[in-house]
Amino acid sequence: MSNIKRIIDSKIVGYIIGYALAVIMFAPILWMLIAALKQPGSTVTVLGELFTTKFSLESFKAVLKPDGTAMMWRWTWNSVIVGVVQTAITVLFSSWAAFAVSRIQFKGKTFIFALILVGMMVPVESIVVPLFDMITEFGWTNSYNALIWPGMMLPLAFLILKQFIDQLPNELLEAAKIDGANIFVIWWKMIWPLSKSSMAAVSIFIFIQSWNNLLWPLLVAQETSMMTLPVGIPTFQSIFATDLAVPMASNVLASIPAILVFLLFQRHIIKGISMTGIK
Repeated sequence: MSNIKRIIDSKIVGYIIGYALAVIMFAPILWMLIAALKQPGSTVTVLGELFTTKFSLESFKAVLKPDGTAMMWRWTWNSVIVGVVQTAITVLFSSWAAFAVSRIQFKGKTFIFALILVGMMVPVESIVVPLFDMITEFGWTNSYNALIWPGMMLPLAFLILKQFIDQLPNELLEAAKIDGANIFVIWWKMIWPLSKSSMAAVSIFIFIQSWNNLLWPLLVAQETSMMTLPVGIPTFQSIFATDLAVPMASNVLASIPAILVFLLFQRHIIKGISMTGIK
């Protein structure tokens, strides 16, 4: 009985700690939601006034007003275009690279694999200047090309997909070769269908990373019409203004697509990474 009581007590303590951590993590989100529902100009940094002042949707109307002064719709469209295109192309290229390094024998394969892994250890900030000079030389500044192409290869995506392809039985691929299937057919008919869960998990990571990317769009998108949400939202706030309700409303709206993508496909994250075989 004493052992059972200790187990129950330890579970209760674990639940208390877990719920406490959940409340702490949810507190900033709750503050953002409450601040967004305040009238523009309301005080949202004082706890007493945060719950006593009147709630309204005026901050959301200010963000979404169609008179052209707020470009929330345009920034959202830019973020969607960049996120979707970058995710699709990155997953495709990463899958090809992972398949080649995992299953195709060619000279320099080990060096290429090591080179891609080294890319995971190189900070993005260290290559920003030469990359920006290259984009300027191409004349791609303030264009979708500048926002999309430099981020199309993600070493982590390559590593996750390669880890999955390594687990596929050699006999399965050898049988396809005996039947006369070439490299592209093997990838299209076998690798692509079998690795859908891993690709879904990788796609979520890439999309959320692209959606939240600030540094690179801040450099190459100087025109207001080409800004993405992380770059455009801070323009609602300036050093001369103290209004936080409108920026919080824009943050709420900007968070919705990323949250929906995660909630709809969250089961693929664990399934795609933990899968070690085929059905």
